[in-house]
Amino acid sequence: MTQAITSADTSRNSLLVVAAGGVISGILTPLLPTLIDMIVGLPGQLRISLIAVPFAALVFILVRRFSANPWWAAGLAAIVTMVAFVCAVNAAIFIEGQTAGAATVMRYLLAGLTGGVVGTAVMALGIGLLPAGPRAAAAWWPMLITGTLIGTLLALDNALGLDQLSFLYPVWQAAVAVRLVMALRS
Repeated sequence: MTQAITSADTSRNSLLVVAAGGVISGILTPLLPTLIDMIVGLPGQLRISLIAVPFAALVFILVRRFSANPWWAAGLAAIVTMVAFVCAVNAAIFIEGQTAGAATVMRYLLAGLTGGVVGTAVMALGIGLLPAGPRAAAAWWPMLITGTLIGTLLALDNALGLDQLSFLYPVWQAAVAVRLVMALRS
């Protein structure tokens, strides 16, 4: 009985550490564009992908720690995360542009939902195809739903005029990181 309680506490503590890692990477993410802009001559998509490096590093660590994947698969998961970030940003920008006649809050809610679902889906698909990734779609649904719904925080960031500070990135990255670990453990 004591071992079961200790195991649950250890599991809960590890998820709290994962969430804290997500918050830290989410705080660093909106700060990177200023630093990346100092590097001259980077193409736009590469520039966007470099903004995802803190979260990609966290995903690398999580895949190494919480799955039976080899090191190269963890590196591939980090690259998939950077690709997912580019896809999410481009999808959100596209939807925001397509809804130009709507109220600003509605445009950013739809853009956030779209970016959230696209980013999370690309991550789930890419990481799910790794050698030791969960193959069952049911393992990825909680991560997909969480990432999609938290994407709506883009509207809050826009309403508050946040640029180098964000609610979206720390909350999204913490929640998706926790859901990723839960999927990898299933």
